[in-house]
Amino acid sequence: MNIIKNIKHLLQLVLLFGLLFSCKNKENIIEKAEQPPNVLMICVDDLNDWIGVMGGHPNAITPNIDKLASKSVLFANAHCQAPLCGPSRASIMTGLRPSTTGIYGQIADAKIKGASEVLKNNIYLPEYFKNNGYYTMGKGKIFHDFAPEGVFDEAAGREKGFGPKPPKRLKWDKKGTSTNWGAFPETDTEMPDYRTAKWAVEKLQVNYDKPFFLTVGFVRPHVPWHVPKKWFDMHPIDGIKTPPYNKDDFYDLPAIAADVHEMPMMPSTDWAIESGEWKNIVQSYLACVTFVDHYIGEVLNALENSKYKDNTIVILWSDHGYRLGEKGSFAKHALWQEATNAPLIISVPNTGKPMRRLEAVEMLDIYPTLLDLCGLPPNDFNEGKSLKPLIENTSEKKDYFAITTYGRNNHAVVSDQFRYIQYEDKSEEFYDHEIDPNEWTNKAQDPFYLKKINELKLALPDINAIRSKNTKKEGVNPYFIKKYAEQRAK
Repeated sequence: MNIIKNIKHLLQLVLLFGLLFSCKNKENIIEKAEQPPNVLMICVDDLNDWIGVMGGHPNAITPNIDKLASKSVLFANAHCQAPLCGPSRASIMTGLRPSTTGIYGQIADAKIKGASEVLKNNIYLPEYFKNNGYYTMGKGKIFHDFAPEGVFDEAAGREKGFGPKPPKRLKWDKKGTSTNWGAFPETDTEMPDYRTAKWAVEKLQVNYDKPFFLTVGFVRPHVPWHVPKKWFDMHPIDGIKTPPYNKDDFYDLPAIAADVHEMPMMPSTDWAIESGEWKNIVQSYLACVTFVDHYIGEVLNALENSKYKDNTIVILWSDHGYRLGEKGSFAKHALWQEATNAPLIISVPNTGKPMRRLEAVEMLDIYPTLLDLCGLPPNDFNEGKSLKPLIENTSEKKDYFAITTYGRNNHAVVSDQFRYIQYEDKSEEFYDHEIDPNEWTNKAQDPFYLKKINELKLALPDINAIRSKNTKKEGVNPYFIKKYAEQRAK
């Protein structure tokens, strides 16, 4: 009898412990489900569509970015808000257009909030996450220099400049640009991006008691196009292909187009052809892209091998594209496709199948999209839109537009098929990418496209703020400097 009682008592204890264990497990599942996602944001400087998954160049070798895209949403038709580092990054981090803030040129990070009245109380993207319970960390090129004080809980800074550089310029010695190319230095350990990647890998091995927002900013492929020789060896010069180029491309453009896009300090395509340097430049850029892809891969592998892999949103973006001889020059500064289109890849754990979206979207959309994906309250001052419906494939069919601004009153509006450009003197360019992907034939005066042109005009910004006095002149087209001086004089 006592034995039966003892057995019953034992069974009750087992049941009780099982129930408690079950409840505890259930609590853990709920806690895990309610835990906000972490964010790993990877910023790449001057990266155009020359990555394998975007098909921008046949010689591209980018296995790590391609692998990320294979389990993400790739926005293949994403465009910057300014084809220049400073204003583009200021736009991404503030959530406001250059035409709203007046930041059209390079600007010191500490001066952004003083650039205009609309920015006085602005909350930067990482700062917004910090204010909403995230532990924020950053290293490398994130804003133009690094980041204003207080944006990150843990700020590892950015190494000054775009080095390392050889004692003497290898190829190009014009003032006003760091443009140069060729194999240098000897080892990866001498490169700032190497140290940035190692720092990020370490941060992904730390235990955090709150969700984190980790930002990693890589410098390459920004000029000078220098990386160790082993990366050049992956792109043999004999197999290098140069991009499409039409010497007579400018014959049907308005006069102002040449002024706005003129970059006399940069190599011209005609010079590159005559000097025999075009393939060398392309090889150098591709080598830099493969180099940075490798170190992006180190960070992504560290995430994959961490306890955070199943609850971390990964976003990779570049601040603008880059022209490698298309449209007559080697530079970013332009309102054409090669300068405005850049990679935007977003990976959200457990969210549907990987997709390639062709809607025209903006880097301006990064801020509201991350807030939406992380369940944070929207910032009503953001001018971009959340891309969550496109990521989750729940978006209603509608027209999407992307706007790029280069100097006051010069804008490009892009849709899924067309590009419309309007300059400050109201002259225009218009391209149909379905029949003219290289944008060689200006159809602005073709009556066949009048309805579509008028439709795209409606997307032009209503506000065109005067240039901020905090904006530096360096890197801005001399044409604009002269115009700004005239405006200030008035």
